[in-house]
Amino acid sequence: MSRIKEFPLPDLGEGLVEGEILKWLVAVGDTIELNQPIVEVETAKAAVEIPAKWAGKVHAIHHQEGTTVEVGMPIISIDTDPGAGEPAEAERTPVLVGYGPRTAAASRRPRKANGSTPSVSPPPVRTTPAPPPPPPVVEAPAPPARALAKPPVRKFARDLGVDLTGLTGTGPQGSITRDDVQAAVSAPAAAPVFSAEREQRIPVKGVRKLTAENMVSSAFTAPHVTEFLTVDMTRSIKALDRLRALPEWREVRVSPLLLVAKAVLLAAGRHPMVNSTWAGDEIVVKQYVNLGIAAATDRGLIVPNIKDAGRLSLRELADAMTALVQTAKSGRTAPADMSGGTFTITNVGVFGVDSGTPILPPGESAILAFGAVKEAPWVHKGKIRVRQVTTLGLSFDHRVIDGELGSKFLRDVGAFLTDPEASLLAWT
Repeated sequence: MSRIKEFPLPDLGEGLVEGEILKWLVAVGDTIELNQPIVEVETAKAAVEIPAKWAGKVHAIHHQEGTTVEVGMPIISIDTDPGAGEPAEAERTPVLVGYGPRTAAASRRPRKANGSTPSVSPPPVRTTPAPPPPPPVVEAPAPPARALAKPPVRKFARDLGVDLTGLTGTGPQGSITRDDVQAAVSAPAAAPVFSAEREQRIPVKGVRKLTAENMVSSAFTAPHVTEFLTVDMTRSIKALDRLRALPEWREVRVSPLLLVAKAVLLAAGRHPMVNSTWAGDEIVVKQYVNLGIAAATDRGLIVPNIKDAGRLSLRELADAMTALVQTAKSGRTAPADMSGGTFTITNVGVFGVDSGTPILPPGESAILAFGAVKEAPWVHKGKIRVRQVTTLGLSFDHRVIDGELGSKFLRDVGAFLTDPEASLLAWT
């Protein structure tokens, strides 16, 4: 049995067919252990580290970083018995420098019968012209210095098509930061230039490719309807302040999104059809809510979800949302955490946007856009006051949710955010 084993790119789940090699964690000649992480691969859903299937020594690496490889193709070869087959020290064949291994034993010059060495006539002396002087040595120009930047910054620049060698770093020791790369992309051109050299080309792959395919499929298969509701969230903001003051909540990340998520879960319990899937000849109504939270990351927009979020207490929901966002930002969201969603919230307010018309994630019947919470004039108790106001945008699949149901669901979400304490007492 061969001791050199090829390790193919494994199927990382959810029907993925390819992955991009982000970073090799080992090199040729390295000794590796079983289950040691050897490579970081980006799929259409997540960036994951793949462990070694065997222990041994790295024999060959078949694809460079940045290469997209199909599932099942070999990516690395591992020598599982690197000590086998090597000759012992005493059995090594001496090598004559410049001539290779000696293939025959040396023989001595034959002697005459009287023991003297036979005479040898000197060869004729030939006069050869002096060789021409060697050409002058021209030193090759030194290669340009490699820009100083961390691996995540290099990948960010590669995805955006930015050449790091032309940037001036503002980080420690002149290193290039993400802000430097972003500034290079955002900087306006001094004059209109339409040559190909001044065009930016961003490869469509990984998360961006999957998101585009899903959004096109959703937009042209599900008839979207979007409704809007402007809500006074002043009492919600005050409730959050009181929550933060509690000793057991002081270390918990609390934001208005937490109350929006709780409002969605309670409203879905009152209107179960909102939490369903169109399956062609039937509608599947889910008795559980896998709550998706859209997260903008360096790899693109991803939507991990909290499984069975409706069963969580408010504190458990806060902890789950914090863990979800932190994992997404680090690029370590597992593919399983992005599948099976039943309802999604997209928080466009963090970008200063009032609202929007979000497109449904595949398999879901509704998605809520949560806009920015900001001070605005509002009629409160018959007088114009400055209140904390936001706008909600609910997009839904009109095959499943008609205007009445969508309006009632959105109304209940807004009622909760207007007075969360009263809603909790009345609905739970």
